[in-house]
Amino acid sequence: MRKTENSEQPAPSVRMFQIDTEQAGQRLDNFLVRTCKGVPKSHLYKAIRSGQVRVNKGRTSADYRLRQGDLVRVPPLRLPAPNEARPVPPAAFPVVYEDDALLVVNKPAGVAVHGGSGVSFGVIEQLRAARPQSMLELAHRLDRETSGLLMIAKKRSSLVALHDMLREGKGRKHYLALVKGDWVNDRQHLRAPLLKWLTASGERRVKVDPAGKPAHTIITLQKRFGEYSLLDAELRTGRTHQIRVHLAAAGYPIVGDDKYGSDEVRAQFARMGLNRMFLHAHRLEIPHPLTGDMLRLQADLPDACRGILACLEQS
Repeated sequence: MRKTENSEQPAPSVRMFQIDTEQAGQRLDNFLVRTCKGVPKSHLYKAIRSGQVRVNKGRTSADYRLRQGDLVRVPPLRLPAPNEARPVPPAAFPVVYEDDALLVVNKPAGVAVHGGSGVSFGVIEQLRAARPQSMLELAHRLDRETSGLLMIAKKRSSLVALHDMLREGKGRKHYLALVKGDWVNDRQHLRAPLLKWLTASGERRVKVDPAGKPAHTIITLQKRFGEYSLLDAELRTGRTHQIRVHLAAAGYPIVGDDKYGSDEVRAQFARMGLNRMFLHAHRLEIPHPLTGDMLRLQADLPDACRGILACLEQS
Protein backbone atom coordinates (compact mmCIF):
# COMPACT_ATOMS: atom_id res chain seq x y z
CA MET A 1 0.00 0.00 0.00
CA ARG A 2 1.41 3.43 -0.92
CA LYS A 3 0.47 6.40 1.27
CA THR A 4 1.50 10.01 1.43
CA GLU A 5 1.53 10.53 5.24
CA ASN A 6 1.80 8.69 8.54
CA SER A 7 -1.75 7.36 9.13
CA GLU A 8 -1.43 7.69 12.91
CA GLN A 9 -1.16 11.48 12.81
CA PRO A 10 -3.90 14.04 12.10
CA ALA A 11 -3.97 14.65 8.36
CA PRO A 12 -3.80 18.30 7.24
CA SER A 13 -4.77 17.41 3.68
CA VAL A 14 -6.37 14.74 1.54
CA ARG A 15 -4.49 11.45 1.42
CA MET A 16 -4.50 8.87 -1.38
CA PHE A 17 -3.92 5.15 -0.81
CA GLN A 18 -3.37 2.54 -3.50
CA ILE A 19 -4.50 -0.93 -2.46
CA ASP A 20 -2.02 -3.78 -2.76
CA THR A 21 -2.48 -7.55 -2.41
CA GLU A 22 -2.36 -7.39 1.40
CA GLN A 23 -5.22 -4.90 1.64
CA ALA A 24 -7.33 -6.42 -1.13
CA GLY A 25 -10.48 -8.13 0.13
CA GLN A 26 -11.00 -5.85 3.13
CA ARG A 27 -14.18 -3.88 3.61
CA LEU A 28 -13.68 -0.15 3.15
CA ASP A 29 -14.73 0.63 6.74
CA ASN A 30 -12.25 -1.89 8.17
CA PHE A 31 -9.48 -0.46 5.99
CA LEU A 32 -10.22 3.05 7.27
CA VAL A 33 -10.27 1.93 10.91
CA ARG A 34 -6.77 0.51 10.56
CA THR A 35 -5.49 3.38 8.42
CA CYS A 36 -6.95 6.26 10.43
CA LYS A 37 -6.02 5.06 13.90
CA GLY A 38 -7.64 7.05 16.67
CA VAL A 39 -10.36 8.60 14.50
CA PRO A 40 -13.83 7.80 15.90
CA LYS A 41 -15.78 5.33 13.79
CA SER A 42 -18.70 7.74 13.66
CA HIS A 43 -16.44 10.20 11.78
CA LEU A 44 -15.35 7.50 9.34
CA TYR A 45 -18.90 6.39 8.54
CA LYS A 46 -20.01 9.99 8.12
CA ALA A 47 -17.13 10.62 5.71
CA ILE A 48 -18.16 7.57 3.67
CA ARG A 49 -21.86 8.51 3.59
CA SER A 50 -21.13 12.10 2.60
CA GLY A 51 -18.86 11.04 -0.25
CA GLN A 52 -15.71 12.54 1.25
CA VAL A 53 -14.16 9.07 1.14
CA ARG A 54 -14.00 7.90 -2.46
CA VAL A 55 -12.73 4.83 -4.27
CA ASN A 56 -11.45 5.33 -7.81
CA LYS A 57 -12.96 8.85 -7.71
CA GLY A 58 -16.47 7.57 -7.02
CA ARG A 59 -18.76 7.28 -4.01
CA THR A 60 -19.15 3.86 -2.46
CA SER A 61 -20.50 2.17 0.66
CA ALA A 62 -18.84 1.10 3.88
CA ASP A 63 -19.18 -2.58 2.96
CA TYR A 64 -17.41 -2.21 -0.40
CA ARG A 65 -14.60 -4.79 -0.65
CA LEU A 66 -11.37 -3.25 -1.84
CA ARG A 67 -9.55 -4.66 -4.87
CA GLN A 68 -5.90 -4.59 -5.74
CA GLY A 69 -5.12 -1.35 -7.52
CA ASP A 70 -8.08 0.59 -6.09
CA LEU A 71 -7.28 4.22 -5.29
CA VAL A 72 -8.84 5.35 -2.00
CA ARG A 73 -9.28 9.04 -1.22
CA VAL A 74 -9.27 9.85 2.51
CA PRO A 75 -10.20 13.41 3.56
CA PRO A 76 -8.69 15.24 6.55
CA LEU A 77 -10.18 13.60 9.65
CA ARG A 78 -10.19 15.01 13.15
CA LEU A 79 -8.64 12.99 15.95
CA PRO A 80 -10.60 13.02 19.21
CA ALA A 81 -9.53 15.28 22.04
CA PRO A 82 -7.79 13.40 24.90
CA ASN A 83 -10.92 13.50 27.06
CA GLU A 84 -13.00 12.09 24.17
CA ALA A 85 -10.94 8.96 23.65
CA ARG A 86 -12.30 6.03 25.62
CA PRO A 87 -10.43 2.73 25.73
CA VAL A 88 -12.27 -0.31 24.43
CA PRO A 89 -12.84 -2.79 27.28
CA PRO A 90 -11.44 -6.21 26.40
CA ALA A 91 -13.95 -9.05 26.51
CA ALA A 92 -14.10 -12.77 25.96
CA PHE A 93 -17.03 -14.42 24.21
CA PRO A 94 -17.96 -18.12 24.30
CA VAL A 95 -15.66 -19.91 21.84
CA VAL A 96 -17.34 -22.55 19.68
CA TYR A 97 -14.30 -23.30 17.51
CA GLU A 98 -10.75 -22.00 17.24
CA ASP A 99 -7.51 -22.83 15.47
CA ASP A 100 -4.67 -20.74 14.03
CA ALA A 101 -6.81 -19.53 11.10
CA LEU A 102 -10.35 -19.17 12.41
CA LEU A 103 -12.25 -18.17 15.54
CA VAL A 104 -15.99 -18.80 15.90
CA VAL A 105 -17.76 -17.31 18.91
CA ASN A 106 -21.32 -17.41 20.20
CA LYS A 107 -22.32 -13.73 20.15
CA PRO A 108 -24.93 -12.66 22.69
CA ALA A 109 -27.93 -10.57 21.63
CA GLY A 110 -27.66 -6.84 22.21
CA VAL A 111 -23.96 -6.62 21.32
CA ALA A 112 -22.94 -5.08 17.99
CA VAL A 113 -20.35 -6.94 15.94
CA HIS A 114 -18.43 -3.68 15.34
CA GLY A 115 -18.51 -0.03 16.34
CA GLY A 116 -20.17 2.70 14.28
CA SER A 117 -23.64 4.17 13.79
CA GLY A 118 -23.83 5.34 17.41
CA VAL A 119 -22.01 2.32 18.88
CA SER A 120 -18.51 3.02 20.22
CA PHE A 121 -17.29 -0.56 19.95
CA GLY A 122 -18.47 -4.08 19.29
CA VAL A 123 -17.36 -7.71 19.42
CA ILE A 124 -14.43 -7.29 17.06
CA GLU A 125 -12.98 -4.28 18.90
CA GLN A 126 -13.33 -6.02 22.26
CA LEU A 127 -11.67 -9.17 20.96
CA ARG A 128 -8.81 -7.12 19.53
CA ALA A 129 -8.41 -5.41 22.90
CA ALA A 130 -8.30 -8.82 24.61
CA ARG A 131 -5.90 -10.25 22.00
CA PRO A 132 -3.69 -7.31 20.99
CA GLN A 133 -1.09 -9.51 19.27
CA SER A 134 -3.62 -11.23 17.00
CA MET A 135 -4.92 -10.28 13.58
CA LEU A 136 -8.71 -10.49 13.84
CA GLU A 137 -11.20 -9.59 11.09
CA LEU A 138 -14.93 -10.20 10.84
CA ALA A 139 -15.74 -12.74 8.13
CA HIS A 140 -19.44 -11.77 8.12
CA ARG A 141 -21.98 -9.79 10.18
CA LEU A 142 -24.82 -10.43 12.58
CA ASP A 143 -27.39 -7.81 13.51
CA ARG A 144 -26.97 -6.37 17.00
CA GLU A 145 -30.07 -8.13 18.35
CA THR A 146 -29.21 -11.45 16.68
CA SER A 147 -27.32 -14.00 18.76
CA GLY A 148 -25.27 -16.97 17.67
CA LEU A 149 -22.36 -18.11 15.55
CA LEU A 150 -19.98 -15.39 14.37
CA MET A 151 -16.88 -16.17 12.29
CA ILE A 152 -13.66 -14.19 12.75
CA ALA A 153 -10.60 -14.73 10.57
CA LYS A 154 -7.17 -14.86 12.21
CA LYS A 155 -5.22 -14.73 8.95
CA ARG A 156 -5.59 -12.66 5.79
CA SER A 157 -5.64 -15.85 3.71
CA SER A 158 -8.50 -17.31 5.73
CA LEU A 159 -10.45 -14.03 5.53
CA VAL A 160 -10.21 -13.96 1.73
CA ALA A 161 -11.15 -17.65 1.50
CA LEU A 162 -14.18 -17.21 3.78
CA HIS A 163 -15.39 -14.21 1.79
CA ASP A 164 -15.05 -16.18 -1.45
CA MET A 165 -16.91 -19.18 -0.04
CA LEU A 166 -19.77 -17.12 1.34
CA ARG A 167 -20.06 -15.14 -1.89
CA GLU A 168 -20.15 -18.38 -3.91
CA GLY A 169 -22.69 -20.00 -1.58
CA LYS A 170 -20.42 -22.81 -0.43
CA GLY A 171 -21.37 -22.45 3.24
CA ARG A 172 -24.66 -23.15 4.98
CA LYS A 173 -25.81 -20.68 7.65
CA HIS A 174 -28.96 -21.64 9.55
CA TYR A 175 -30.93 -19.40 11.93
CA LEU A 176 -33.81 -20.12 14.30
CA ALA A 177 -36.60 -17.55 14.28
CA LEU A 178 -39.87 -17.36 16.18
CA VAL A 179 -42.47 -15.60 14.05
CA LYS A 180 -46.00 -14.31 14.51
CA GLY A 181 -48.35 -16.48 12.46
CA ASP A 182 -49.10 -20.12 11.71
CA TRP A 183 -46.54 -21.03 9.03
CA VAL A 184 -48.17 -23.15 6.35
CA ASN A 185 -45.54 -25.04 4.34
CA ASP A 186 -43.00 -27.47 5.78
CA ARG A 187 -40.37 -26.01 3.45
CA GLN A 188 -40.54 -22.85 1.36
CA HIS A 189 -38.13 -20.77 -0.71
CA LEU A 190 -38.39 -17.00 -0.28
CA ARG A 191 -36.93 -15.13 -3.22
CA ALA A 192 -37.42 -11.38 -3.23
CA PRO A 193 -34.96 -8.59 -4.15
CA LEU A 194 -33.94 -6.35 -1.25
CA LEU A 195 -33.16 -2.64 -1.41
CA LYS A 196 -31.52 -0.52 1.32
CA TRP A 197 -33.02 2.88 2.11
CA LEU A 198 -32.77 5.51 4.84
CA THR A 199 -35.57 6.88 7.00
CA ALA A 200 -36.02 10.63 7.47
CA SER A 201 -33.92 10.35 10.65
CA GLY A 202 -31.11 8.64 8.75
CA GLU A 203 -31.75 5.13 10.09
CA ARG A 204 -30.99 2.25 7.74
CA ARG A 205 -33.85 0.07 6.55
CA VAL A 206 -34.34 -2.63 3.92
CA LYS A 207 -37.42 -3.38 1.82
CA VAL A 208 -38.53 -5.74 -0.90
CA ASP A 209 -38.15 -3.83 -4.15
CA PRO A 210 -37.65 -4.87 -7.81
CA ALA A 211 -34.67 -2.48 -7.94
CA GLY A 212 -32.94 -4.32 -5.08
CA LYS A 213 -30.34 -7.07 -5.04
CA PRO A 214 -31.42 -10.72 -5.44
CA ALA A 215 -31.95 -12.49 -2.13
CA HIS A 216 -32.83 -16.10 -1.33
CA THR A 217 -33.88 -17.60 2.02
CA ILE A 218 -35.00 -21.21 2.59
CA ILE A 219 -37.54 -21.61 5.40
CA THR A 220 -38.15 -24.97 7.12
CA LEU A 221 -40.89 -25.30 9.73
CA GLN A 222 -39.60 -26.58 13.08
CA LYS A 223 -42.67 -26.37 15.31
CA ARG A 224 -46.06 -24.71 15.55
CA PHE A 225 -47.23 -22.92 18.70
CA GLY A 226 -50.75 -21.89 17.73
CA GLU A 227 -50.44 -18.36 16.39
CA TYR A 228 -46.63 -18.52 16.48
CA SER A 229 -44.15 -20.69 14.59
CA LEU A 230 -40.52 -21.68 15.12
CA LEU A 231 -38.67 -21.67 11.81
CA ASP A 232 -35.26 -22.61 10.49
CA ALA A 233 -34.05 -19.97 8.02
CA GLU A 234 -31.15 -20.87 5.76
CA LEU A 235 -29.37 -17.98 4.07
CA ARG A 236 -28.48 -18.63 0.45
CA THR A 237 -27.46 -14.99 0.00
CA GLY A 238 -26.23 -12.58 2.65
CA ARG A 239 -28.15 -9.32 2.29
CA THR A 240 -28.61 -6.86 5.15
CA HIS A 241 -31.63 -7.78 7.35
CA GLN A 242 -32.46 -10.51 4.82
CA ILE A 243 -34.28 -12.99 7.06
CA ARG A 244 -36.11 -10.24 8.93
CA VAL A 245 -37.40 -8.53 5.78
CA HIS A 246 -38.22 -11.73 3.88
CA LEU A 247 -40.30 -13.05 6.78
CA ALA A 248 -42.01 -9.72 7.44
CA ALA A 249 -42.84 -9.33 3.74
CA ALA A 250 -44.31 -12.86 3.75
CA GLY A 251 -46.59 -11.81 6.64
CA TYR A 252 -44.66 -13.54 9.43
CA PRO A 253 -42.59 -10.91 11.26
CA ILE A 254 -40.02 -12.10 13.79
CA VAL A 255 -41.04 -11.78 17.42
CA GLY A 256 -39.23 -8.85 19.07
CA ASP A 257 -38.08 -7.23 15.82
CA ASP A 258 -38.07 -3.49 16.49
CA LYS A 259 -37.70 -2.52 12.81
CA TYR A 260 -40.01 -4.85 10.89
CA GLY A 261 -42.18 -6.42 13.59
CA SER A 262 -45.17 -5.47 15.72
CA ASP A 263 -44.75 -3.17 18.73
CA GLU A 264 -47.68 -4.91 20.38
CA VAL A 265 -46.13 -8.36 19.98
CA ARG A 266 -42.76 -7.07 21.19
CA ALA A 267 -44.36 -5.61 24.31
CA GLN A 268 -46.27 -8.84 24.94
CA PHE A 269 -43.11 -10.95 24.84
CA ALA A 270 -41.18 -8.41 26.92
CA ARG A 271 -43.75 -9.03 29.67
CA MET A 272 -42.95 -12.73 29.29
CA GLY A 273 -39.24 -12.03 29.79
CA LEU A 274 -37.97 -11.75 26.19
CA ASN A 275 -36.28 -8.38 25.76
CA ARG A 276 -34.68 -9.12 22.40
CA MET A 277 -35.44 -10.28 18.88
CA PHE A 278 -35.95 -14.04 18.60
CA LEU A 279 -33.37 -14.68 15.87
CA HIS A 280 -30.38 -16.93 16.57
CA ALA A 281 -27.59 -18.13 14.24
CA HIS A 282 -27.60 -21.71 15.47
CA ARG A 283 -25.87 -23.85 12.85
CA LEU A 284 -22.97 -23.39 10.46
CA GLU A 285 -21.62 -25.80 7.87
CA ILE A 286 -18.66 -24.55 5.87
CA PRO A 287 -15.34 -25.88 4.54
CA HIS A 288 -12.38 -24.82 6.63
CA PRO A 289 -10.89 -21.77 4.85
CA LEU A 290 -7.39 -23.30 4.65
CA THR A 291 -7.71 -27.10 4.92
CA GLY A 292 -11.05 -27.55 3.16
CA ASP A 293 -12.27 -29.94 5.87
CA MET A 294 -15.97 -29.54 6.53
CA LEU A 295 -16.79 -27.71 9.75
CA ARG A 296 -20.16 -28.38 11.37
CA LEU A 297 -20.72 -26.00 14.26
CA GLN A 298 -23.73 -25.34 16.47
CA ALA A 299 -24.76 -22.86 19.16
CA ASP A 300 -27.80 -23.79 21.25
CA LEU A 301 -30.65 -21.36 21.76
CA PRO A 302 -30.03 -18.90 24.62
CA ASP A 303 -31.88 -19.48 27.87
CA ALA A 304 -34.27 -16.56 27.28
CA CYS A 305 -35.40 -18.04 23.95
CA ARG A 306 -35.78 -21.55 25.36
CA GLY A 307 -37.84 -20.12 28.20
CA ILE A 308 -40.22 -18.47 25.75
CA LEU A 309 -40.71 -21.72 23.85
CA ALA A 310 -41.46 -23.49 27.13
CA CYS A 311 -44.09 -20.84 27.93
CA LEU A 312 -45.69 -21.25 24.51
CA GLU A 313 -45.76 -25.03 24.97
CA GLN A 314 -47.78 -24.61 28.14
CA SER A 315 -50.23 -22.05 26.79
